[in-house]
Amino acid sequence: MIARIVLVLLLSGTAQAQPKFITVASTTSTEQSGLFKHLLPIFEGKTDISVRVVALGTGQSLDMGRRGDADVVLVHAKPLEEKFVAEGYGVQRFEVMYNDFVLVGPKSDPAKVGGGKAIVAALHKVRTAQAPFASRGDNSGTHFAELQLWKAAGINIAKDKGPWYRDTGSGMGPTLNTAAGMNAYALTDRGTWLSFKNRAALVILVAGDRRLFNQYGVILVHPAKHPHIKKAMGQVFVDWLISSEGQQAIAEFKIAGEQLFFPNAQR
Repeated sequence: MIARIVLVLLLSGTAQAQPKFITVASTTSTEQSGLFKHLLPIFEGKTDISVRVVALGTGQSLDMGRRGDADVVLVHAKPLEEKFVAEGYGVQRFEVMYNDFVLVGPKSDPAKVGGGKAIVAALHKVRTAQAPFASRGDNSGTHFAELQLWKAAGINIAKDKGPWYRDTGSGMGPTLNTAAGMNAYALTDRGTWLSFKNRAALVILVAGDRRLFNQYGVILVHPAKHPHIKKAMGQVFVDWLISSEGQQAIAEFKIAGEQLFFPNAQR
């Protein structure tokens, strides 16, 4: 009996010594832009909760949540997020921040899209010219937005794409590398673009269209679906992101003096 009690105490002490952590499934844009490297030391220092980020496309991040492999998802495709919550996989969606998408392409601009704001007209020109276009093709939030824009342009890209259209099946950074290597157009979030170093001949050609608004949301995975979810710690992270302190930390993240994300949580 004494030996059993000692064993229980030892195991209990080991469990208590284990670090507290949550898993956050998020987009490659939040990771590759450097946002998490800025935010997490602040959050972890305040709460003593470690955050393990798995950076995937939005679709894959939501799938992680559906499987119960993440405690929190931080993504950017509002219709997909609302569906995730409606299906019972998420507790509640909170808006956190926004930036915008931009269309980048070679300075030579073979499709002649530069200088305007109208993204739908620009995509028409790219398709007509069959100019090289690099797409993430990975079911990410950026890919979802791109498909919606092709649709708004009246183009069925699944049928109309040809050798000029390259599906990379990868994150935003690698897709921009592909675009730089082949002098191609690409849709990217501004945050990743600002942090991207290998631009080669690429420049921003189209920006400012209201269709290019890029909203991010955060959702606690529902413990009713997955009882092992770290509800309390996950909620602490969600609450911090939308708090005044978290929102200020987001606003303070800049590269070369330029703000990458703009907080807009409704508290």
